[in-house]
Amino acid sequence: MTFAEENYLKAIFHLELESQGEVSTNAIAESMETKPSSVTDMVQKLAEKKMLVYKRYKGAQLTEKGRKIAADVIRKHRLWEVFLVEKLNFHWDEVHDIAEQLEHIKSEELINRLDDFLGNPDFDPHGDPIPNEQGVMKRTEKKLLSELKKNQIGICVGVKESSGEFLQYLDKKNISIGTRITVMGKEFFDGSMVIEVQNENFFISKTIADNLYVQTS
Repeated sequence: MTFAEENYLKAIFHLELESQGEVSTNAIAESMETKPSSVTDMVQKLAEKKMLVYKRYKGAQLTEKGRKIAADVIRKHRLWEVFLVEKLNFHWDEVHDIAEQLEHIKSEELINRLDDFLGNPDFDPHGDPIPNEQGVMKRTEKKLLSELKKNQIGICVGVKESSGEFLQYLDKKNISIGTRITVMGKEFFDGSMVIEVQNENFFISKTIADNLYVQTS
C-alpha cells in the first residue's frame, strides 16, 4: 500500500462512521482536498485491490480488508500522538502533522511495543478512540456541547475540530480533555453560549460549541 492509498482508506473509514453506508466521491474529494476525478481513479484502483467496493453514482464502501488497514493506520497515528504528548512533551496542537508522517511506519512489532509502552491507552490526546490490534475502538457516550441546555454540566471528552488554531483557542480558555464546563446561558436565536470554566464566565459561539464533545452525568 502506498501512503496515498492508506490516506484514502483512512479518510473513507472516517466518512463511513458519519454516513453509515456508501461514501460519495464528492465527500471523499472534500475530505482529501482534491478533485472528484482524482478520487474516482483512486477508488477504482482500491476496488481492484479488494480494499473497497465502488458503485458508480453511489460511492465507495470499505471491505473488511480495507477497514482493517484503515484502522491500523488510525491506531498508529493516535498512538504516536499519545507518545509525542506524554513522553516528548509536545503540545496537543503540535502533534497531528508529525503523526501523519509516523502513521505510515510498517513495523507491527514496533507499534505493538509502543502500545504496551504507553500502557495500552484507549484514547489519544484529543479524546479520539484508539483502535486495538484487532481494529476495535472503545466507544463512549458523548454529545456536543451545543446540545446542552442552561445549567447543564459537561466534562470535555474530545474535540470534533482538531486544527492547531482551534486547539490554541481552547488553551486560551483553559479547556482541555477532562475540563468541567457549565452552561450558564444560551441564546435561542443563534445557539451561542455563556459558559463557566474554572470559575470564569465567557461567551462562545455555536461554532465552538459544535466542536466540543462532552459527557454529562
